Amino acid sequence: MSAQIEHAVALLRAGELIGLPTETVYGLAGAARQPEAIAKIFALKQRPASHPLIVHLHDPAQMDDWARDISPLARDLAARYWPGPLTLVLRRQANVLDALTGGQDTIALRVPAHPIALAVLKAFADGVAAPSANRYQRVSPTTAEHVRAEFGSALKLVLDGGPSEVGIESSIVDLSGERPRILRLGMLHAHDFGRLAAHSDIRVPGSDARHYAPEHPTALIAAEHWIAHLQSLTLSGTRFASLAYQPAPGALQALEASSDALEYAQALYANLHVLSGLDVDLIAIEAPPESPEWAAINDRLRRASG
Repeated sequence: MSAQIEHAVALLRAGELIGLPTETVYGLAGAARQPEAIAKIFALKQRPASHPLIVHLHDPAQMDDWARDISPLARDLAARYWPGPLTLVLRRQANVLDALTGGQDTIALRVPAHPIALAVLKAFADGVAAPSANRYQRVSPTTAEHVRAEFGSALKLVLDGGPSEVGIESSIVDLSGERPRILRLGMLHAHDFGRLAAHSDIRVPGSDARHYAPEHPTALIAAEHWIAHLQSLTLSGTRFASLAYQPAPGALQALEASSDALEYAQALYANLHVLSGLDVDLIAIEAPPESPEWAAINDRLRRASG
């Protein structure tokens, strides 16, 4: 075990929080069975207590420690997609902390696909709650520097695992009832899970109408209205920056959007962090395509501009 991993595990066992890289985004990690650690996560994120946390495991076999009545479909999806950007919502075991679940009878679990996260989780040998390492409703972090900029000295350790490979949060699938349901879109798409319903009343992270939001007001603009909209911004004296496929005349800074959905997702939050740091009145984003592979990206952009 490396000294860095050993230090991370010691901090988790002591009830401290760390910044943990995953393939989706960086997590604000704390021991999932320690009420004090969970309370620190909610306090540092300024997150409502009704919002559940995702527990990260190092092995699918640990599901039984946290969940009951696990269906064959849940085990099949875990076998196919773990480690990976998929969270499963299952019926909780009786000893699971209420603070993890938002008072619900369900628990959200996943096994992340990042070598540093897996090394920490294996050495810790239990579940770790790790919501995105940002304050509530802010842009999620995809680098260690994003985490340090957000929390500074409040965290004793931020493990640096490089830029997050996926770049947006995991897909969440509810398997706690008779019918499976997709609760949050990620870069695993609906067709990956078969014919799943798209509605559930279970609360999950990232479901607010406004979420993943930059510090500046953000406008999501259809491609056909892009140039006319920017012209109106310029005429009104609005200082703006942009993320777009088309040219952005008048922008104080213009970032070029990727036409590849995977590359766009990987860079999305990093781009929003850059634009958030500018002295502008507005962030203008050209809407990506509406095809299925862009669904999760459009979901994040709509919430960011909500």
